[in-house]
Amino acid sequence: MPRGRSARIEAHRRALGEARLRLLRMHYESGVGHIGGNLSALDVTLFLHQQVMEPDDLFVLAKGHSIGALYVTLWLTGELSDEQLKDFHGEGSKLAGHPVPGWTPGIPVAMGSLGHGLPVACGMALAGRFTARARRVYCLTSDGEWQEGSNWEALVFARHQRLDNLTILVDANRLQGFGTTREVASMDDLAGRLRAFDVPVLELDGHDPGALDDALVGAEAGLRVLLLHTVKGKGVSFMENEMQWHYLPLTDELYQRAVGEVED
Repeated sequence: MPRGRSARIEAHRRALGEARLRLLRMHYESGVGHIGGNLSALDVTLFLHQQVMEPDDLFVLAKGHSIGALYVTLWLTGELSDEQLKDFHGEGSKLAGHPVPGWTPGIPVAMGSLGHGLPVACGMALAGRFTARARRVYCLTSDGEWQEGSNWEALVFARHQRLDNLTILVDANRLQGFGTTREVASMDDLAGRLRAFDVPVLELDGHDPGALDDALVGAEAGLRVLLLHTVKGKGVSFMENEMQWHYLPLTDELYQRAVGEVED
């Protein structure tokens, strides 16, 4: 793992291009969608696993429909093979469309219904207090997911229990299944709402490796929320900020176009 800041950032940029290409190929070959939210979550998922997390740390993907980003990340870290990625969404595959736990260390818990990941992550963080291992728990949520009351209950619990080993991340791409988060159930000033629970909140560009490095590498212990301003479909022009890429699969023509853009 590169230790210097500039080395970490350069390593991330190189890996990100490879990860985007493999993600597109995996979704294209399987014929499934959810590509847009995977591309908004890929940067931080990759950066955490390659540059930040220690062996005992845990990652909870609350926005489980972005599991492709995690599969590709685990492929780049060597936990999954290229042959395994070819089974994505296949019949009887362990690489399902939402996280299936128990078969590989990087996927510790099942996720599907939004609003469940943070409560589970809180339990993991609390359990870590009673073990001899120094363990940090990272939970990646979506911004639309904060329309779920269970997340706010979990935040109250985390603050009350002083879960200093928990980092909550929000992939704030401002789009969800039926429109913008403002149109569906307005959560404008999400940062302000989170701060009202007496939890530190840091807002940053979720696609800026320098900002990710500053926020995550060597961070002091303490419960906090990182609100990542991201772009749904990041890196592919015709997908960026387009709600339909929450669902659409890639045609042959669009796959070639997307690959060309990422390679360029």
